[in-house]
Amino acid sequence: MRALSFLVCFFFLGFNLLSAQEQEKLPWKDSRPLTWQDFKAAPKESIPYSANTNSGLSYTWNYSTATGEPVLEHQVFSNFYPELSWVKKIEHKEYLLAHEQLHFDITELHARKLRKRLEAYEIGRTVRQDLKRIYNKVEAERVAMQNLFDKETSHSELSAEQKRWRIFISEELAKLSEYSS
Repeated sequence: MRALSFLVCFFFLGFNLLSAQEQEKLPWKDSRPLTWQDFKAAPKESIPYSANTNSGLSYTWNYSTATGEPVLEHQVFSNFYPELSWVKKIEHKEYLLAHEQLHFDITELHARKLRKRLEAYEIGRTVRQDLKRIYNKVEAERVAMQNLFDKETSHSELSAEQKRWRIFISEELAKLSEYSS
């Protein structure tokens, strides 16, 4: 009986881990802006703002010395998570969707910054720790920029600030265009 209980517990734990790994995600694409239909999570009514974009950075890497020279390969991803993103009312004006798109654009900007820093990285003895440190720094910068964006635009309410941020993010993305996905 104990073995059966363990097997059932393992099955449910494994299923939950698999479900988490298969979370729906949309990669950032300049040609594919967000739509309200992408926001699939139930709204958080206790939160005062009208929408929430859940996006993030991830990366993979492989280090090898098989050729006699150290080689580091990496990929960086900028994703939007529909099942974690929500909107209270789809009838919102387009300025709010533009605000949420800018949140995703900020994530892509930091994906490009991460790609640039990983390209510039000189392989040392502590590759794993170095890459983690680089990622954590870029991720902290991304979170800080997301928070500053919401603060300065008052969560999309200040249209002049929203416009200023749209121009700034567009210019920054263009500066790092060689690091786009």
